[in-house]
Amino acid sequence: MNESVIMSGFGGQGIMLMGQLLCYAGMHEGKNVSWMPSYGPEMRGGTANCTVMISTERVGSPVTRFPHSLVAMNRASLDKFEAAVRPGGFLLLNSSLVDRDPARTDLRVVKVPANRIAEEAGTLQVTNLAALGAYVAGTSVVSLDSVIVALRRMIPEHRKQMLAVNEEALRRGAEAVQK
Repeated sequence: MNESVIMSGFGGQGIMLMGQLLCYAGMHEGKNVSWMPSYGPEMRGGTANCTVMISTERVGSPVTRFPHSLVAMNRASLDKFEAAVRPGGFLLLNSSLVDRDPARTDLRVVKVPANRIAEEAGTLQVTNLAALGAYVAGTSVVSLDSVIVALRRMIPEHRKQMLAVNEEALRRGAEAVQK
């Protein structure tokens, strides 16, 4: 098993956390992982993306030109990375913010209204987790239970009161794909 994914959005959407949680979930399952962040100089509102590799084999490099998957949290992310996804790859769109269909027809596309799911779970702050739950359900690269274990281990003490809403967003995102 070998998966590479680019997760992309704007700063403040929790893109880096999505990638880190995915890596920790992979490690929890005994897989090899790498995480490489990339973001503009702006703290909030600038572009942000990360590349995650998860494999049962050794990961030779954290860099990929042609990922298996793309999680596009906004239109700019789709515009920038759509062409790079491998033919037959997986494309998860946050349909709350992506206002166009993909140009390619050779991808498995799943549209999830991550912002709406997050609001229904309790707060827009968990939009990233709704998308992560959808990605995990759409690819089965790791289990949702492993992501929840990673979340529980990784969440800082001062954010523990948000644990239930975070888990709810993950589950609702996964359910949106399974329907």
